[in-house]
Amino acid sequence: MIVEELPERVREHVRNARRNGMRVGCVPTMGALHQGHCSLMERARRECDFVVSTIFVNPTQFLPGEDFTRYPRTLEADLRCCADSGADLVFTPQTEHMYAENAQTTVQPGKLAEVLEGVIRPGHFAGVTTIVAKLFAVTEPDVAYFGQKDFQQQLIIRQMVRDLKLPVEIVTCPIVREVDGLAMSSRNRYLSAAERDAAVELSRALAEASRLATESSLSSEEISEQMRNILQSSGQLEVQYAVLADPETLEYPLGRTSGGEAVGLIAVRLGTTRLIDNALIRFS
Repeated sequence: MIVEELPERVREHVRNARRNGMRVGCVPTMGALHQGHCSLMERARRECDFVVSTIFVNPTQFLPGEDFTRYPRTLEADLRCCADSGADLVFTPQTEHMYAENAQTTVQPGKLAEVLEGVIRPGHFAGVTTIVAKLFAVTEPDVAYFGQKDFQQQLIIRQMVRDLKLPVEIVTCPIVREVDGLAMSSRNRYLSAAERDAAVELSRALAEASRLATESSLSSEEISEQMRNILQSSGQLEVQYAVLADPETLEYPLGRTSGGEAVGLIAVRLGTTRLIDNALIRFS
């Protein structure tokens, strides 16, 4: 496995692979890798000939007061994960490699970034789209893999790729969960034992929403209210949102139609940690 910091060296490796007829897959990450990230690389390995993973804690997607400085940086362990998962090349740039001192250009997302996470974290998605566009420019992938856990993010990246006519296929992979249902996240390591127990309520609320969509005649807003009740009953979770939304436009509340689809989306604060989760839901 090759590890490179310099964009020009990464391009050289990728273009050499492409000259040899290889299909290039990319898995962008911020490091602190867990089995969810590994599953993305493993899928890329199955579907591509040359797999590039990127590890970069992107400063422009953190708001003032967020956890940029304390975000886990575990490069040695991350590289082992990449090697074990089949990566051929890992791109580990420094900040100055991605953001020149006089850089002025950004990628501004549209309506999809103006709700939910976009309300609570204004400017976050502009940081995401800008860095992902830069990473695509360096790694030149045929296909890029993202996790469903960041549901709104993958929708916005899909929109960006369509709008900018980027020749990249976006693949969204299922959430990987712990045995008790907690969605794997790099930020789970911030949780105390008691907070870790309370965090399971996110997946429980989503499971109940799915059950109610199938077994009851409740409206989407009534189901959303039941999700909020479950989350608040723990006494530890500060609910930022818990809604059923359109899985393509993120509009809510939804009218309920038999066979219709929704995505349940949750964001909470638990102590000093912010957690998100989601699940795709179908109405009976």
